Amino acid sequence: MKKAHVAAILFLIFTAGLKAQQLPLYSQYMFNKFLINPAVAGSDGYTTINLTAREQWIGIDNSPKTHSLSYQTRILKKSYIIKSTSVKRKTYKPSTKGRVGVGGYFFDDRNGLVSRTGFQLTYAYHIFLDENQLSFGLSGTAFQFSINDDKLTFYDQTEPLLSGDLRKTMFIPDANFGVYLLSSKYHVGFSVAQLFQSYLKVGNAGLSDYRMLRHYYLSAGYIFPLQNDYYLEPSILIKTTEELLYQIDINAKVQYKTDYWIGLSYRTAGAVILLAGVRLDKFYFGYAFDYTLSSIMKHSLGSHEFMMAVKFGDSARRYRWLDRY
Repeated sequence: MKKAHVAAILFLIFTAGLKAQQLPLYSQYMFNKFLINPAVAGSDGYTTINLTAREQWIGIDNSPKTHSLSYQTRILKKSYIIKSTSVKRKTYKPSTKGRVGVGGYFFDDRNGLVSRTGFQLTYAYHIFLDENQLSFGLSGTAFQFSINDDKLTFYDQTEPLLSGDLRKTMFIPDANFGVYLLSSKYHVGFSVAQLFQSYLKVGNAGLSDYRMLRHYYLSAGYIFPLQNDYYLEPSILIKTTEELLYQIDINAKVQYKTDYWIGLSYRTAGAVILLAGVRLDKFYFGYAFDYTLSSIMKHSLGSHEFMMAVKFGDSARRYRWLDRY
């Protein structure tokens, strides 16, 4: 009886999770790829702080909600150290080769009666290849996994779960890995999240079969210059899990300089996404509206996502061939 009830609860948790909801879902990931690929940390030479807030299926109780705050930077050749080459001779050498990126973010993701609150710390290393840059990134992550049993209702008040055998809070460690190729015209990335596939021990030994699934992300995009400082950037994101349940985002964005942009995305899970944004000096503001192509829209006002970012650093530092690293 106990296992049957736990299985019913976790079925609701994990069947939604297997369809790309086990990890947070973002519609504006193309403006902060660091959230899905640790190798992106510091890849553009900027120091970036990004705040994202997503409210999914507004109007439905306990609908998914995600909030994240991220920071990433490149350790550049800003400082020098004294290095002795002989007893009498000393020279100044850069304290870094400018190839290391670091970052981290905090996140709070709530999906029904389940919440994940945690953080990620990232180290990335960037290799210069002519006019391209190849990056590798590794992240350590930890989060608190919680089940809100206050909203669980049992018809049978003698239900064994009410005795407190259900473990409501767990602390889960894990890791992510990514590879990222960047140039001035295109980008390609591949990353793996939840490498350890940590187990969720929600109860006794007989209830320890539930685990976080390994997720895979493959992304790519290309920038086509148009007339009068306009640019067209089509891109794609393919997401899948160990269970081979996949989801594909197909995107197209039109941008004027770096000041304004609008875009349109189609998600194979059944959603059309409208994107828009503006840059004001160092500040970037973006908005996305998801229109779900299913009957759930009869009960929902759609999904809304807001993004705000601030970037520090001269734009001339962005690419290797400008020799600013």
